[in-house]
Amino acid sequence: MRRSHVDLEVIIPAYNEAARISNTLTQTVDFLAVQPWTSRIVVVDNGSVDDTAAVVHRISREKGDAVPISLVGCSRRGKGAAVRRGLLSGTSKYTGFFDADLATPLETLTETMSRLAGGAAAVIASRHAPGSTFVVPQHIGRRMGGTAFRVLTKSKVKGIQDTQCGFKFFERDALTAAMVQCRSTGFAFDVELLLRLQDNHASIVELPVAWTDGAESTFRPFQDGVASFASVIQLQKAAS
Repeated sequence: MRRSHVDLEVIIPAYNEAARISNTLTQTVDFLAVQPWTSRIVVVDNGSVDDTAAVVHRISREKGDAVPISLVGCSRRGKGAAVRRGLLSGTSKYTGFFDADLATPLETLTETMSRLAGGAAAVIASRHAPGSTFVVPQHIGRRMGGTAFRVLTKSKVKGIQDTQCGFKFFERDALTAAMVQCRSTGFAFDVELLLRLQDNHASIVELPVAWTDGAESTFRPFQDGVASFASVIQLQKAAS
């Protein structure tokens, strides 16, 4: 079935999110339904083995008249692969993604859309921009890993305080031009995408946020942290 045109498509990558995706979608629909722009939600199921798909279909039936909700699959594992699948699946003027834990407040979308309409190519939430606060902070292991990762990426993606916050939105043409150059499929996807945007001289705006750590995050500090470090090092080698 052909999709109707909307102003904004919101991508939510999901891996075994059955326990919280209902609340996430309900809150997101309720917020988007009263905004001056039109929206669609696209959930990308990244190989879940729980009832994520069934829950998404149920909420789509219940809430889809207010804001359309669709589910697409992504057989290639990795958050980057899921986000890429979702971002490239649409045609709206603006698109982007946030994590299913809603760590970044939905209200951030209001300023995000204003900045995009004003000419920004990308608007990203930042936990480390001046004015940001932590409503619920990360545990010590994730904080230490995040600090080390920022040190590694600082010289690569210049001027960006936080490459990994899971809330990023884009103007479609600028995004497409950057995405064709991206190869990462894991948690380093964000770094490469921002790097490609900078290579194309696209304007990137960082917004301070009141951020809440998701206790049930699917990010594994050791396994995913090591893989992300390795991916960024590969990016550095490719550019040298």
